[in-house]
Amino acid sequence: MHLDKLPPLSDPGRIAEIGYSARESWRMLEIMAEFVEATERLAPIRPAVSIFGSARTPPDHAYYMLTEDIARKLSDAGFSVISGGGPGIMEAANKGAYFGKSPSVGLNIQLPHEQSANPYQDISQTFRHFFARKVMFVKFTAAYVVMPGGFGTMDELFEALTLVQTGKIAPIPIILVGSGFWAGLAEWVKDRLVSEGMISPEDVDLMRIIDRPEEVADVIFSHYEKRGFMPSMAEREIQLNL
Repeated sequence: MHLDKLPPLSDPGRIAEIGYSARESWRMLEIMAEFVEATERLAPIRPAVSIFGSARTPPDHAYYMLTEDIARKLSDAGFSVISGGGPGIMEAANKGAYFGKSPSVGLNIQLPHEQSANPYQDISQTFRHFFARKVMFVKFTAAYVVMPGGFGTMDELFEALTLVQTGKIAPIPIILVGSGFWAGLAEWVKDRLVSEGMISPEDVDLMRIIDRPEEVADVIFSHYEKRGFMPSMAEREIQLNL
């Protein structure tokens, strides 16, 4: 559209459009502020493990109790535990860590429904934007522990697998807990994605399925026994380009 054909500045539609554009510009500053604040608050928590799972799991469910047990074992082993800060599996993860020896961290997200902060957080950080929150899950974690869950859990799982596969982050343990829940997905990955050339056969080994809570810490320690938990300078440079 030529400038001489634009509606006058007094036109309500154009006023609304200008106002929306200004809000979009200011939103960039809000996103920057989220990254800066979260980085400053979370930098001291290493080593840490991120635990994901369904927000809809009730406290009397076996998955909830299993998650609480795993989180407590990780906390007592010296790992801060990071969860999404909400109910269900997230609450179980925070609760287990809260009563352990290491910090319980909740990365909360503002949602229209389902998400409300649980009370078991030593460090609580709230985000408006999913992508900023997802970067923080990756940036400060030494391992992913993935419990049974829905779309959000699958999103986090495949995000982690993609980042490791493409070399955007250093390899980390990606542990799926519960063979009864995850075995079908693992078989589909092998039967479909590998057989049709969508991924390489070795990509299947980026995730590991286990059932016993005590195995989680063992798998993580085994992965890091030769290199240490803190990222190298080269790995930190890679993380800057997440």
